[in-house]
Amino acid sequence: MPTFNENYWETRYQQGETGWDMGSASTPLITFCQQLTNKNLRILIPGCGNAHEVEALLNLGFTNITVLDFAESPLKNIAARNPTAMASGHVKLVCADFFAHQGNYDLILEQTFFCAIHPAQRADYAKHMHSLLVQTGTLAGLLFNFPLTDEGPPFGGDATSYQQLFEPIFKIHTLEPCHNSIKPRLGKELFFILEKAE
Repeated sequence: MPTFNENYWETRYQQGETGWDMGSASTPLITFCQQLTNKNLRILIPGCGNAHEVEALLNLGFTNITVLDFAESPLKNIAARNPTAMASGHVKLVCADFFAHQGNYDLILEQTFFCAIHPAQRADYAKHMHSLLVQTGTLAGLLFNFPLTDEGPPFGGDATSYQQLFEPIFKIHTLEPCHNSIKPRLGKELFFILEKAE
């Protein structure tokens, strides 16, 4: 299994090989968050990259955002863009391996992290997401909808395989084609909302 460790990702950022970075917040994620009324939700964005969603979440009034990544460079970028939120504690940076991270979150946002890990780790991803969420906590975001290959990242998948992965430990509220993807990804993404099952 290839090793996509911190050195791999840091090198990608240092060399500007960040084709997944849209340069702005994900419309589907922000549209979802606009419907949330509790601004004190403990939010985690794992594998966050440059996390342009941070500014959008702050503008919506959210006050407890944790961003996590293997690589230091994107976290430094987030800190530089949001000095006031960093000083107030509204944004917290964690440079660590997602699978070693511990915490309790009400909401976890998925955006191009799942597709970046090796498919052999997907069962561990589901279990660890489950462990990080409080009871009835939510995991929501985007998953790619194209054939899974041995080459990646990104690695693909489909609704059936995702359902089989998550259904044993999550309630699937939504798993459907995304209608407001950015143009290059239109027809290639599924939007999902999962609730931690008891």
